[in-house]
Amino acid sequence: MAPPKDKPGPKDPRPCSIADALALVGEKYSLLVLREVCLGNRRFDQLVRNIGAPRDVLATRLRRLVDAGILTRRTYSEHPQRFEYRPTEAGLELEPVLMTLMAWGDRHLRKDDDRPMVVEHSCGNELVPTVTCTACGAPVRHEDLTAHPQAPGWTVTGPAAA
Repeated sequence: MAPPKDKPGPKDPRPCSIADALALVGEKYSLLVLREVCLGNRRFDQLVRNIGAPRDVLATRLRRLVDAGILTRRTYSEHPQRFEYRPTEAGLELEPVLMTLMAWGDRHLRKDDDRPMVVEHSCGNELVPTVTCTACGAPVRHEDLTAHPQAPGWTVTGPAAA
């Protein structure tokens, strides 16, 4: 007999929006496509050159991102038919994630003088992304967070005891 839907089985992973997002954009080339499109490089040949992905892999990633509503595909040439890719609102909402990931990489994987790119904010200063609480404006710190699982049958430590 199968367990009720509100109780996780012994092999069911934790329901998680992070896992759901990673299933869509967690593959390396997907995030690099987003990087390039946000930089304004929207044509397939530009993406191949700047990302270094095999053409067939890149075509598959582009199709998934379009199907998921993260990118839109627009024709820019009829003969031969060619397309460019633009971020949707959902795609643009991932740009801060890319900026935060880049800042983490700069801090932990590079030296200050070895950064491949610096992003300038419209205020004229270098962007240093931070995650803040919208209610109080304080920077998010691990020690200030408390998780409250909402998925039925789950606690912070795992499946609830039967």
